[in-house]
Amino acid sequence: MTRVFSLRQRLFILILVPLMLMGLVLGYWRVAVAQDTAEEFFDRSLLSTALAISRDVAISGGDALLPSTSDLIKDAAGGEVFYHATGPGGIYVTGYAYPPTGAESEIDPDTPHYFMAEYRDEGVRVLKIVERVTSDGVSGNATVTVWQRLSERNRFATQLAFRAVGLIGGLLLTLALVVWFGVARGLRPLLDLQQAIEVRSPDDLGQIRRPIPIEAQGIVETLNRLFARVQDSMTAQQVFISNAAHQLRNPAASVQSMAESLRDAQNSEDQQQRIEDLVVAARASTRVTEQLLSMDRLRQPMPGNRRSRFDLSELLRTICADMGPEVLSRNIEFELIATRHPIEMTGDRVFIAEAIKNMIDNATKHGGPKLSSIVVCLRQDGNKALITVYDDGKNLSPSESETALGRFSQVEPSQGSGLGLSIVSAVAERHGGNLVIDQVEIGASLTLSLMLQAEGESEPHWTPFR
Repeated sequence: MTRVFSLRQRLFILILVPLMLMGLVLGYWRVAVAQDTAEEFFDRSLLSTALAISRDVAISGGDALLPSTSDLIKDAAGGEVFYHATGPGGIYVTGYAYPPTGAESEIDPDTPHYFMAEYRDEGVRVLKIVERVTSDGVSGNATVTVWQRLSERNRFATQLAFRAVGLIGGLLLTLALVVWFGVARGLRPLLDLQQAIEVRSPDDLGQIRRPIPIEAQGIVETLNRLFARVQDSMTAQQVFISNAAHQLRNPAASVQSMAESLRDAQNSEDQQQRIEDLVVAARASTRVTEQLLSMDRLRQPMPGNRRSRFDLSELLRTICADMGPEVLSRNIEFELIATRHPIEMTGDRVFIAEAIKNMIDNATKHGGPKLSSIVVCLRQDGNKALITVYDDGKNLSPSESETALGRFSQVEPSQGSGLGLSIVSAVAERHGGNLVIDQVEIGASLTLSLMLQAEGESEPHWTPFR
C-alpha cells in the first residue's frame, strides 16, 4: 500500500530538503574557503619568517639570528619553522643542512617561490626566496629556504571547517524546528475545521460559516456546494418515498377490498366479475411498482453494459405492433409514421422502449371521451431522433408542462399514477434530449428528442407531423 504523508510532513519536506541541499553546498564552499584561508595565513607567516632570517643573515653574516627571529621560528603560526640559508655561490651559511627540494627551475630574485615537498617522510610547505646581497666585497644571490609541516595547517583548516559546518548545522536544526512547529500552527485552522465537521450530526448539512484562511476557502466552498446537493438529494428522496407510499396505498387497498369482496360473492357470475376486477387492480398495482422502480433506476448513473446500439425505427415499429391491438380495441385509430431508413442510435434500449410506451399510454388514459385518434411519428433531425405522439383528445398546452411532466402530478385527476411522463423526461435527459409539449390547436402533442451519438442516415422523405 502506498504511504500517504500528512500535509504537515509534506510541507516540512518541501521546505527543509532544499534548505539542506543549500546547506551542503554552503558547507562544501566553506570548507574550501577554510583551506584557502589557512593556506594564505600560514604562507604569510612563512614569508615573514623567511624575510626575518634573510635580514639577520645579511646583518650578522650568518653568525647569529636575533632573539626575536628565533622566537618567531619557534612560535610561528602553523608550528615550528625549519630554515636553510646560503650565500653567494651557494655557500652554506646557517640553518638545517639539507633542505627539501622541489621542481628545479629558475627563481626570480625578490619573488617568493612556494611549493610542496617531502621532508623526513612528512609533507611540508616550502618557501624559497632569492635576494641580491654583497658580503665582504663579494656580490651574489643569497637563498633562504624555510618550510613547515602540513599537518599543523591542515589541523587549523579542519577546525575552521568544523566551526562553519557546526554553525550551518545549528541554523538548519533551528530552522527545522521552526518549520515543524510553524507549519503545525499554520495548519491549525484546517484542524479546527476538521473537528467542527466531525462533531456535526449526520442530519446537519448546513453551510460551513466559520472563519478560514484564504487558501482553504475553495475547499470549504466545494464542501458547502456538496452539502447543498446532498441535502437536495435527501429531500427529493424523502419526497419520493412519501409520494411512492401514497401511490402504492391506493392500489394495495383496492386489491385488498376486491379480494375481500370476492369471498362474499353470491354466485359464480358475480364471482367471475370480481375476479376480473381484482386482476385489473393487481395489474394497476404492478404497473405503479414498475414505474417506481424505473424512477429509482433513472436516478442512478447508467452502467456501460446497459448501452447498446440498435435501430430506433425498428424498436418503434415493434412497440406500436404490441400496443396497437389494445388501442384499437377502444375504437381509437392508431397510426405510425416513420422513416423508411433505419435510425441507428446508442443508448438504453429498455428505458427508451418504456418511455415510448408511456407516451402512448398517456394519450389513451388522458385523452378523454373525445379521443378518436393517436398518431406516432419518428423523424431525424441531424444528430437527434424526434418521436412525436399526437392525440385529438383533451387539449394540453406548453404552459402546463411543469404539472404534466412532474412526478406524481396530473393536470386532471385520472386513473394514472402521475409517473409516466416524468419517466419519459428522465429518459430523455439521460440520452441528451428532452420532452416538450407542442403547441397544437386540438388535442395534445408530445415530442421526445434523443441524441443518436452517431451521424444518422438521410432525412425521411415526408413532411413532419404537426
